[in-house]
Amino acid sequence: MKIDALHNETELLTDIAAGSEKAFATLFHWYRDKVYSAAFRLTHSSFLAEEVVQDVFLKLWVKREALLEIAGFEDYLFIMTRNHVFSALKRMARQQQLVDDLQLELPAGENTTYNRLLDLEIEEIVHQAVELLPAQQKQVYLMSKEQELKRDEIAKKLRISSETVKTHLARALRHIRAYSKLKLEISISWLLFFLVN
Repeated sequence: MKIDALHNETELLTDIAAGSEKAFATLFHWYRDKVYSAAFRLTHSSFLAEEVVQDVFLKLWVKREALLEIAGFEDYLFIMTRNHVFSALKRMARQQQLVDDLQLELPAGENTTYNRLLDLEIEEIVHQAVELLPAQQKQVYLMSKEQELKRDEIAKKLRISSETVKTHLARALRHIRAYSKLKLEISISWLLFFLVN
């Protein structure tokens, strides 16, 4: 289904509000690049822009019944994207400020303890993320990072194309980044709580 008129878009939003996953997939494929471009322009980060896309569309699906009340969907989507980016950037700035303030306030020994704890936490989170990868992605990732093999060498050893290796690595890194970011936000909050109190 192609959105080529207001009538089609209204029909699509009505179907989504009624719970149609097929209609939602059509909407996602139609607007995904526009949301990504808007988010990338504001963040200058492909990783953050990708996260914004996921979060915005998840929110749309969760609140799908409200789609029927929206007059100009594309404008609404852009405002929603912009607001989501600003909220994410503010949250990141607050977290960074907390970390910076804490590092300034802590005596040198405690500051080192905090950094050591954070390093260990990051290492553990990355390990967990790698363990959750599908078997071949995990194998490709470990061959690249631990054995330091080049893409062509991995492809030769696993008897797959260099492009397949590239795809596996990209997907593995995307998963590890997303998993780590989510877990780190929780871990930093806990570390700050224990170190401040």
